[in-house]
Amino acid sequence: MSAPDPLPPVPLARVEAALDRVIRLVAIAAGLAIVAMMLQVAVDVALRYATGSGLPGTLTIVSYYYMVIVAFVPLGFAELRRAHIQMDLVTNLMPRRGALWVTGWGLLPTGLVTGALTVRGVEEALNQMQIGAAQVQGTTSIPTWPAQFALPLGAGLMTALVALRFVQFLVFRVDPATGQKAGQRTGRKADRATDTGA
Repeated sequence: MSAPDPLPPVPLARVEAALDRVIRLVAIAAGLAIVAMMLQVAVDVALRYATGSGLPGTLTIVSYYYMVIVAFVPLGFAELRRAHIQMDLVTNLMPRRGALWVTGWGLLPTGLVTGALTVRGVEEALNQMQIGAAQVQGTTSIPTWPAQFALPLGAGLMTALVALRFVQFLVFRVDPATGQKAGQRTGRKADRATDTGA
């Protein structure tokens, strides 16, 4: 009689749940940044049309805050939803075990790259904070260094999630592409197998 598959320990499950909540909250913040950007731009255009002068600092805030937040903060959420671009032409032609191996070990270079991006992003953000980086638009000086933390935040959350999924792949044979145990059938394939067995 074969031994049952190991189940994820409670601490690992708690880490996964906590990381999931943090990533979703950060993604909501990025979504609110999109709404704020649209509102500010709309008000700026309306004021320019009505009075000839828009909101001070709009161009800088949109360029250095909203766009950066929208671009980098949701990186972890995209990984959570498995929504990053995937080139699965080769793995679709491979045996299931081979495809699992390629997908699982592919997490390692991904995590190394995003981890390096996180470290470098934190270093640059701290440097910008130390010098008090700012942009002058008209007569207004707008600090831009806080926006520098958006990149390491998004990349850091993605790195943490990739590391968690790599551990799940190594220890519990969880397929990173589906989040399910290796060999577990889902969707149409499972239904087709059930109908054939019946």
